[in-house]
Amino acid sequence: MINVTDRLLTVDQVAGLLGTTVRFPRRLIEERRITFVKIGRHVRIPESAVEAFVTAHTVMPSARRLRGVA
Repeated sequence: MINVTDRLLTVDQVAGLLGTTVRFPRRLIEERRITFVKIGRHVRIPESAVEAFVTAHTVMPSARRLRGVA
């Protein structure tokens, strides 16, 4: 659920936060892989949606076992 006080970001701002081109967040919107808000013809992405997207796609490192070590 989107919080009303949540900051709404432009596609350019989201691209900057993620360190990607503008095409990537636009593709996320087109494929409905991220929550977005349409205000007239403008598209905005809640800051919490960007945080949730990053959290959901974060891969934690696994403990690496060394062979032959007891």
